Amino acid sequence: MESQVKQDIRALSLEELISFFESIGEKVFRAKQVYNWLWKNNVFSFSKMTNISKTTRVILEKKFIINNILIDLQQKSKDGTIKNSVKLHDGLLVESVLIPTKKRITACISSQVGCSLDCSFCATSLLKRMRNLNPDEIYDQVVAIDKQSMLYHKRSLTNIVFMGMGEPLMNYKNVLLAIKKITEPESLGMSPRRITLSTSGIPKMIKKLADDKVKFGLAISLHSARQSIREQIMPFTKNFPLDDLMDSLLYWYKKVNKSVTFEYIIWKGINDQNEDIVSLINFCKKIPSKVNLIQYNSIGNSKFIQASKSKINEYKNALEKANITVTIRHSRGQDIEAACGQLANKINEFSRAQ
Repeated sequence: MESQVKQDIRALSLEELISFFESIGEKVFRAKQVYNWLWKNNVFSFSKMTNISKTTRVILEKKFIINNILIDLQQKSKDGTIKNSVKLHDGLLVESVLIPTKKRITACISSQVGCSLDCSFCATSLLKRMRNLNPDEIYDQVVAIDKQSMLYHKRSLTNIVFMGMGEPLMNYKNVLLAIKKITEPESLGMSPRRITLSTSGIPKMIKKLADDKVKFGLAISLHSARQSIREQIMPFTKNFPLDDLMDSLLYWYKKVNKSVTFEYIIWKGINDQNEDIVSLINFCKKIPSKVNLIQYNSIGNSKFIQASKSKINEYKNALEKANITVTIRHSRGQDIEAACGQLANKINEFSRAQ
């Protein structure tokens, strides 16, 4: 006789957990105790739930499993950045990054195994999308980085960015469930204002975020405000024209009343002309926004070369003159390929070659 397939207990909501406990004749508060062990204390074994009777723990062991991530390997950068190779319960791998600065500790989190988009400048786009991450797998990355932050930097995690592997809006339901767990008082209790979701720009899903009245920040991987150029560097955007993107962002602002951050890399000979600067300024003027000029991190494609410092400063000065908030963001963790656009599970190749 085949053994029963165990269900991942963390796939259950608190209400579903309560219903289960009622079905076995247990009090409601027992379900809340287990929920607390799972999401507040982050235990991965029923045996560690010491305020639950042994009889009940045996029932839980027979019925459920607690899937969890493992930090398979990690690399430490000379600037303090840590890149993790995260092994999932089915053996697949993603990467997460701890990024320390004087004022904050940021967790860069993945939402998919691989990516289904085709941004030419991004290493993750070269990987086949295997599957979406479950809410607990996203949540566990945050917990693991918070522990690393305390261990190596003696400070708690302060910020979370969904800028790792995958397109968060292509895993909408699970990402929002994970953020709910991250922010609810019964779990990590982090403020949603300290969370930023970065997307390549899928208008339909941005409008859904607005309808759901989310409280976290929104960043758009823009890189060009000219449709023809954007399609060259991000071919999938042929299906998501800039006019549609702007329409969705205006809808977002109307519903959520939050400004938007545009992430923008400047490449030599691609988007470094005066026309590119003017187009970006005109795009930004349509909606309350700020611009992060991001350092390009090479993935070995000779087509993409970082623009000169003078060209980047030309962008910055023009944006400031137009009263648009702009910052130049310098990458961290480049020496371990942990910077933006470089996540591609190479940590395993590197570590095993040593």
